[in-house]
Amino acid sequence: MSNTPTFATYPSYLGTANRDRRAEYVIAGIPLDIGVTNRAGARSGPGAIRQASRMLADNHHPYFWTSVDAMPIADIGDFEIALGNLPNSLDLIEQQAMGLSHLLALGGEHGITLPLLRALHKRLGAPLGLVHFDAHVDTWVENFGQIYSHGSVFYHAINEGLVDPRRMIQIGIRSPVTRDVWDWTIGQGVTILSAQDVHEIGVAETASRIHQIIGGTKPTYLSFDVDSLDPAFAPGTGTPEIGGLASWQAQGIIRRLGGINFVGMDVVEVLPAHDVSEITALAAATMLWEYLALLGRPAP
Repeated sequence: MSNTPTFATYPSYLGTANRDRRAEYVIAGIPLDIGVTNRAGARSGPGAIRQASRMLADNHHPYFWTSVDAMPIADIGDFEIALGNLPNSLDLIEQQAMGLSHLLALGGEHGITLPLLRALHKRLGAPLGLVHFDAHVDTWVENFGQIYSHGSVFYHAINEGLVDPRRMIQIGIRSPVTRDVWDWTIGQGVTILSAQDVHEIGVAETASRIHQIIGGTKPTYLSFDVDSLDPAFAPGTGTPEIGGLASWQAQGIIRRLGGINFVGMDVVEVLPAHDVSEITALAAATMLWEYLALLGRPAP
């Protein structure tokens, strides 16, 4: 155990001082929020998540009993973006993600997922499976005239062949949506579990359905939008929707996803200016911690 008290932890994710891009698991912040449609400010999310992660540092995971911060983790700081230029920012993000072994990205808005999927697709050469926690389907053709907004991420990901929609499942969906967007999404083969579905069938059955859709061998990406959580558990986000998941539900689902071949993850849409007592940032930091614990768990 370290003798450094929690409040003095190094200001990186889990307090790691490692900045080596060649690490097995690389943390990077992506402070982009110029494609949001409601509240702005998610550019400050990476710093807030890192700050909240101090609560998790230097301890064992109480479910898998792994020491997550003893894993080969590096925090390489924040990616560069092109100020005020969304397409150029997406290109920059893709370029910086290339060559990283296993990237865990701290958003930023959900638009960052598109260039991360593009980079992975180029590296792996095949469409990815996708486990997507969100209040919104994010398959709009555009938002208010902006084709690369945070609400059109997976419309592009599907059309560009970055993900296999038959191996794509969305969990926690509950926002208002036009019927044509819903029908298009379902028509592509995407499976949607609404927040109400999760409340009714429970955590274990939700995880079981994820396994059924994703399988256990092909590469899969996990994208966690913090607004999948109910505003009672995550008020600090740009587009909150009532009726969402409790933090314990999301945590329990992720813990049951062992055996899936995950190749990357992001946690997005943390907006510190609207947070209360760091509860949103802590939820986001913990979901990433749960993901790392899942990867580092002892073999069965």
